[in-house]
Parts: sequence; structure tokens; C-alpha cells
Amino acid sequence: MFKLLRVLGLALLVVSAAACVSNEKIIYLQNLEGNEPIPDGELITYDIPEYKLQYNDIIDVNVQTVEELIKSGFNNTPVMLNSQQMQVSGQNGGDVYYMTGYTVDKNGNVRLPIVGEVQVQNKTLEEARIQIESQLRQYVTSELYVKVKLGGVRYSALGEFRRPGKFVVLQDRMTIFEAIANAGDLTTIAKRNEVLLIRQYPEGTKLHRINLNDRHLVESPFYFIQPNDQLYAEPMKVREVGAGENAAQSLTLLISAITAAVLIINVATN
Repeated sequence: MFKLLRVLGLALLVVSAAACVSNEKIIYLQNLEGNEPIPDGELITYDIPEYKLQYNDIIDVNVQTVEELIKSGFNNTPVMLNSQQMQVSGQNGGDVYYMTGYTVDKNGNVRLPIVGEVQVQNKTLEEARIQIESQLRQYVTSELYVKVKLGGVRYSALGEFRRPGKFVVLQDRMTIFEAIANAGDLTTIAKRNEVLLIRQYPEGTKLHRINLNDRHLVESPFYFIQPNDQLYAEPMKVREVGAGENAAQSLTLLISAITAAVLIINVATN
């Protein structure tokens, strides 16, 4: 029996060792071996890609005359969503402008009052603003101020996130680490070196593999999240053996397994 327990304990120790997750697999933005190191404090430059409107996007279009601007003190005249509505919409993954904004249809148009159909697909927000303003001037003679915005950055986080789901963040741009933090961060057993980014383009959808451990990610075109991005984090192999997320949990599981094995052996031999 003592020999059997020794073999069993050795086997459990091997399994426990295999289930441990090293720090190298969970630390973000490392200077990985084989890559040119980026020292701390060094200025990293990057180009922020301009987002181009796509089918099913929702935009908020605000139009004011000079008289309205002077009267309102440069504040928007339409009734704004209150903070509670914005919070509920963001938590549910909905666009805050779903009820008041304009949706890009399958032909790439938005239908606006007075001007009718406006082609905005594959245009940046600034290009869409210029197009809308140009068509409005055919009907309005006074000086106009036109503002076009997206209803925040909408994205999804799936897999090994502590709080997966759909999110809307009310800001113009957001890094991939801000998106991860907003979803509660990744679990310990998430594959940080192979996060799948599903990104929509005007011509279709592309899948990209992202290495969050690599510091050179900051220089890549995937450092900034785009609207409608989807992040999927796969689990490591340790999940198959049911390991804990830290040393204390793994040790607890190991002790529980050994205790259960001893009880079974005692019952079988008596």
C-alpha cells in the first residue's frame, strides 16, 4: 500500500507541475526573445487607422445653424440621453444612439430628414460629415454646423475573460488593453499569445492572431480596437486537467486528490 501511495503521489505531483502556468505566459508586453527590445520609457509612434463606416453602423448626426449655436452656447439642441440610459445601453452591449441615430443600410446609405438618402459606406466620419453637409446646403441657405459621431466603440469579448459579453465604450478610440480591462481582464489560463481578433472590413471579415505578451503589439494596427471587433481568448491545456488559477488553488486540488485516493484505497483494502 505504501508503494502504491508513493506512485500515486508522484503521479499527482507530475500532473500538478504540468498544470502550473508560468509567469512568462501571463505577463503582458514583454520584450520577447528574438525580437528587438523596446526599452521602458522609449517613445513608440503609431498610426491610428481611420474607421470607415460599414453596413449596420449607427451614426448620430447633429445639425445646427449659426443662430442656434449662438443661442444654445455651442451646446447640442437635441435632447441628450441621460447617464442612466447610457449606462444601461453600454452594459447590454447596445448602441446608445439606436433609437435616435441613423443606421447604415445594406446599400451603404443613411436616410436623413430633408435630404433623403446619403451614401456613407466606406467613408470616414469626416468624409460622411462633408457629404451630409454638401447635400444639406441644397435645401438650407443659412450657415450650418454638422457633426457626425459613432455611438461609442462597440465590441464583444468571448472565451477566457472574467466578464465576457458585449460592450459599448463611450469614447472615440480605445486600445486592446482597455477593451480587455473593461471585460474584467483575462483569466490566468487564457492563451495571451494567441488571442483571436475578428475584425470587419468593407469587403468582408478577417481573423487575426494577437500576441498580448509581445511589446511590439503597441506598434501594430491591432493595438487600437475598432467598432464591431470581436475578441476570443482560448484556454490553455491546463484547463483539461482542472488546475487552479494560482499556486494555492493547485495545492488545494492536489491535497484533495491525494486525500480522496487514500480513502478509496483504505476502503478497498479493508
